[in-house]
Amino acid sequence: MLSKLIIVFGILNVWLLRFKKETPYRGATSKSLKDEFMAYGYPVWFFYMIGVFKLSFASLILLGFWYPIYLVQLGALGMVFLMIGAVFSHIKVKDTPKKYMPASIMLALSLFVFLGSFL
Repeated sequence: MLSKLIIVFGILNVWLLRFKKETPYRGATSKSLKDEFMAYGYPVWFFYMIGVFKLSFASLILLGFWYPIYLVQLGALGMVFLMIGAVFSHIKVKDTPKKYMPASIMLALSLFVFLGSFL
């Protein structure tokens, strides 16, 4: 249950509260989340699409507290794929491991939640 909450509130924090804020984990020398996607070489539409997916998958995980487990499975699996992409994006621009540590942790938690949902 704690892993699910960390994923949900982590995504909400990054994509809604810290959207335009500088953090030590932004890719390359980016000052905002949108700048980070531009530093990776992605088009603007991709930034918005990923945002919709991340918020949607986080919402499915949250809804899974009250509704069928397949919502958690779908949300967690989607998050696994997005976090793999995030880690590889950091590697692509030769970021230090510190910068992609949050994405790596979210990947591990998402995988844990997905696999744990079958037990």
